[in-house]
Amino acid sequence: MELRTRNFLQARFKEYYLQESLEMPPDFQSREWGFIHFDNYPKVVMRRHKSFFSRAELVDYIRNAVPAHVYHSAAIYERPNAPTMKEKGWNGADLIFDLDADHLRNAPRSYKDMLDNVKDETLKLLNFMLNDFGFSEDSLSVVFSGGRGYHIHVRDPRILKLGRGERREIVDYLTGRGLDTDKFMSEREVRGDFGVEKAVVLSVPPQNVPGWSKRINSSMLSFVCYLRDLDEEEAIQVLTSRKGIGKSGALKFYKNLKGEHVLDQISKGNLSSFKGSSKIWKTLIKDYMDDESIQINRDGDLKSSAFDLDQDRGETDEPVTTDVKRLIRFPLSLHGGSGFRVTPLGVDDLKSFQPLRDAVVFGNDPMEISLRTPFEIEMRGKSYRLREGPVEVPRCVAVFLMARGLAELGKALD
Repeated sequence: MELRTRNFLQARFKEYYLQESLEMPPDFQSREWGFIHFDNYPKVVMRRHKSFFSRAELVDYIRNAVPAHVYHSAAIYERPNAPTMKEKGWNGADLIFDLDADHLRNAPRSYKDMLDNVKDETLKLLNFMLNDFGFSEDSLSVVFSGGRGYHIHVRDPRILKLGRGERREIVDYLTGRGLDTDKFMSEREVRGDFGVEKAVVLSVPPQNVPGWSKRINSSMLSFVCYLRDLDEEEAIQVLTSRKGIGKSGALKFYKNLKGEHVLDQISKGNLSSFKGSSKIWKTLIKDYMDDESIQINRDGDLKSSAFDLDQDRGETDEPVTTDVKRLIRFPLSLHGGSGFRVTPLGVDDLKSFQPLRDAVVFGNDPMEISLRTPFEIEMRGKSYRLREGPVEVPRCVAVFLMARGLAELGKALD
């Protein structure tokens, strides 16, 4: 990055910080603060182990130093400015979830699609927080990172002192790691007019129970609805593509799922309509637990040959969630790699939030930049297909491209 480009970005950041009223996180005096400054930019040199006794002191520091990135610790310390972690005196930490679009399974290639995808995953994770763990909305803070994803901060007294091991167990629950197939199925023999018949039927958790049990039942219903919409030949092909399911068993299974009350019975956890299909259900449920290659879309519609755990698994960057001393981006600061605002959101605000509109802080004044490579970007509802070399773009687009290292400052425009 050329010096004049770096100076331009720092000047724009300073303008922002002089106007923005920065809100402090809870217990900010007890948190460690870290900064990446523009003087070595884009080289990353973290300056940490800083603390501030007042909001005015912190705001003055940011406005004068004008860092490219601002972070604070998830942890609360007795001595946050101590030079070593051992000396700080750890007193607990927020529970942090970090969702990065680049790290998601089957991430789209375009920036906009990546952001849409990671927002869906964040909404899914919030569902876990509110419904499975029972956290209140007041204890949750959602933050757009300013780059490629979202952070969820959980500030609940019950989790403050949790260590790495306990936090890893939370990650295991979210991701469905270690789920035991047998715990979600029970078998019983069917009694007929002449004693106990050999047919064995399964029961599964009903729809009206919480947690993974409900997710499994919902996915079973989605899968059966998917098969019911196929013709016989297609459905048999789907079923027999799973190892251990033969054509005759698949045909019987398909005919059973056409019954009038099948969906209602499955929602109640009763699979008696599928007598003789115990092995097929076991195979499908086992695939649900183990398979990572099959996808269901955001509406729950199946896109492959079995219902799949990937639709229901929560996503998070495990090292961030389990790290009780992690630094995380300061909400309302600017992201030095995009120029976007690190945007705090209420739980109800996330669905309508559009980062390429709502996190953009710089205006539309035209300016010239020199682009290193062709690039496509959508911002504030407009699409830009830019060629390599000198181009004129709105300032918000220019800041983004320069911050990403994709362009240098061009000549001044009248």
